[in-house]
Amino acid sequence: MIANLVHIKRTTTILRPDQTRVLLRPFNPGDSQRVGRIIARIMSLPEKRIRPLLDEVSAEFSQRHQQIRQLFLERFQEVGDLVLTDEKLSEQRQMLIGSYFLAEYSLESAALFNPSIVQHPDQSNLAAGALRFVLSLRATGEGHISSLTFRTGIIHPDHRIEVQTPSGFLTEPRQIPNPVYERALFERKLSELGLANEFTRRVMNKLGETFALEDLRVHLAAEVMRSGQSGRRNTARGIWMLARSNFEVQFQPEQRLSERIIFPATPSQRNGIEDARFVCFQNDDGTQVYYATFTAFDGKVVLPELVETSDFLRFRFITLNGPAAQNKGMALFPRKINGLYAMLSRQDNENIYLMFSDNVHFWNENKVLLKPTFSWELIQIGNCGSPIETDAGWLVLSHGVGPLRKYCIGAFLLDLDDPTKVIGRLREPLLKPDQNEREGYVPNVVYTCGALVHKGELIIPYGLADHATSFATVPLDEVLAAMR
Repeated sequence: MIANLVHIKRTTTILRPDQTRVLLRPFNPGDSQRVGRIIARIMSLPEKRIRPLLDEVSAEFSQRHQQIRQLFLERFQEVGDLVLTDEKLSEQRQMLIGSYFLAEYSLESAALFNPSIVQHPDQSNLAAGALRFVLSLRATGEGHISSLTFRTGIIHPDHRIEVQTPSGFLTEPRQIPNPVYERALFERKLSELGLANEFTRRVMNKLGETFALEDLRVHLAAEVMRSGQSGRRNTARGIWMLARSNFEVQFQPEQRLSERIIFPATPSQRNGIEDARFVCFQNDDGTQVYYATFTAFDGKVVLPELVETSDFLRFRFITLNGPAAQNKGMALFPRKINGLYAMLSRQDNENIYLMFSDNVHFWNENKVLLKPTFSWELIQIGNCGSPIETDAGWLVLSHGVGPLRKYCIGAFLLDLDDPTKVIGRLREPLLKPDQNEREGYVPNVVYTCGALVHKGELIIPYGLADHATSFATVPLDEVLAAMR
């Protein structure tokens, strides 16, 4: 039995959802007519009442949000077109109007779970043998909307895990206003989406090898006016949606990692950014970049998408294309294998698949790698994050669903040179919910989106009943020995 071979230790660290961590989000109380009526009521207030009202609102909420008056002003810029006068408004009145169209959103009011852990890009000022890490987490709030949040921590030389207390402030990034695209890559994505036609070719031929979003908007609008066909308007809409779904955002360096929140920003993400699987990827030239596959959910359809960053300050969101880019649970290998990107996936809700591609944006073919076999995984299996390279092979944590929809964490081993070969597999779960982990948002679930190995110890952050997050550690050698 695995219990006799593997000595897994649960830590006492538990990260619980904190309802006090709130983010200011745009509040839209209705259509433009209602918004206009609300603005008109604020406009009817005499000027002498504006500053006291603004001071009252600022005093109540300024301890909860940084630069709150600037946020009020920025929100006014978004709704100010509905002011029914050309009269110049005082800055105080503009800020007061903006405050009526913002609302606090409790990011973690329901859950904080499904973590992924990677080495932090900054390893300075640490004791010998320690490792600083970045922990990404799925935060779920009102309306079951999930976003991406972060923590930092240290694995000490004695394998003790310390997670730093998060900041009380939360901030969304600034979207890069006019991102640049590679024409060849963009055209390939359009072809994969079935949008390659004469209208598309005329638009793209007006653009250079690289082009900015504004260039695309101008030429797209001109070609729509020229063609005047409703069918071409649908093509134009598809081109524009693709461009807006591939975007970049930027945080400021002074913002602590725990303050940086990535909230759903596109139609495909409307109802959530779920279960990001981060991996530190090594490029052919030796440089490193962090990728994360995640599930975008619009309320009806789930789509796998990709995000890329080198510093956790600037993030680039990338659509994944091709017939194999579907369903949940895609997890990228941390380097190319035989010149190709490699990815684990689960297209059919039951089995684990393996895919290869010459381009990280496109995934066209897949092959079944592993099927449910043992009693604790007969409903379905899937990966629990990116493979971890060891001397023995690619170590993959998996999840299995068994009786009463209980989720357990298992593991298997793939050949380093040919990961289509499964060379080891745990017959029993590595981690299953105990009596203290059963209760939560979704009972009887332990789940992770990524682990790491440090100094011979496998560090597993894991979600508890889709509600909170804890950690477990286990000697790597014991896990590998149990699979042989």
